[in-house]
Formats: sequence, C-alpha cells, structure tokens
Amino acid sequence: MTPRLGQPAPLFRTRSDDGRLMDLTQLRGRWVVLYFYPRAGTPGCSVEAQRFEAALPEFGRLGAEVIGVSTDTEAQQARFREGCGLSFPLLPDGDHAVARAYGVMGGVGGLLGLASRQTFLIDPAGQLAFHWKRVNPLGHAAEVLRTLEQRAGARPE
Repeated sequence: MTPRLGQPAPLFRTRSDDGRLMDLTQLRGRWVVLYFYPRAGTPGCSVEAQRFEAALPEFGRLGAEVIGVSTDTEAQQARFREGCGLSFPLLPDGDHAVARAYGVMGGVGGLLGLASRQTFLIDPAGQLAFHWKRVNPLGHAAEVLRTLEQRAGARPE
C-alpha cells in the first residue's frame, strides 16, 4: 500500500552501494527526495540520475538530500554510480523492503521484482509532502526541484 501524503514517511535504515548508512530518522531537519527506478543502467535511469546529479547543488542549497533506490544488487548499483559519475546515495533494495514500504513494487508494465519509477518528497519533519506516481526521466529532476523550491520557500529558515 502506498503511504499517504501528510503522514510519516516509512522509515528505513540500510547501507548505500558505497557503504554509507542511510537512516531516514537521521535525515530529519532536511528535505529528502527518494526516487525509485526499475533497473540501474537503463537509458531512462541513466538520464534521470544524471539530471539529479547535475542539480545536486540546487537541491543542497534548499537543504535536500537526493537518494536513488532500485531492487538491483550492491554491485549493479556501484557500476551504475561509476558509469554515470554519481555522488548521491544509491540504495540496493534486493529484499524489496524499502520498495514495499513505499508501495512501488510491480515495476514497469507490472514486471515482478522491479520497483516502478516513482518519487517521494519527504519534508524536514519526516512527513510525505509530495508523490510523483508517473515520472518522465527527461524532465523529472527539474520538476522535483521546482516543487521543492515552492515547498521549501514557504517555510521560514
């Protein structure tokens, strides 16, 4: 079941492909862009990831952490990171725990074992602020950044 907007984001505590401990509770006080993609290294995923990477300074300026998640293995995620020159965390979700918690299992065209391409914006209090159920990899990072600017700009600093 997909979590609801305005409710607490499902918690996770796992390691990224490069060994960083990613604990959602430790990211409180920051915005979190949690984006799911079906398979590392596919053209759509590569374009989307590279656009998020290019926009990282803007996300950082707004106090946001970008995290990519797929059901790929740690090794597949590491190759993806290296091939695309990524610096943000990539979560290998081989047991599908994070994807299930966010209700995104089912993948493209209903293929089993893959997460569908969806994104969640989590506010600094740990609440779900926005959910993109349909994603176009070409313009998605810019769309998320615009939404974050609107949301973060409405909050006093």
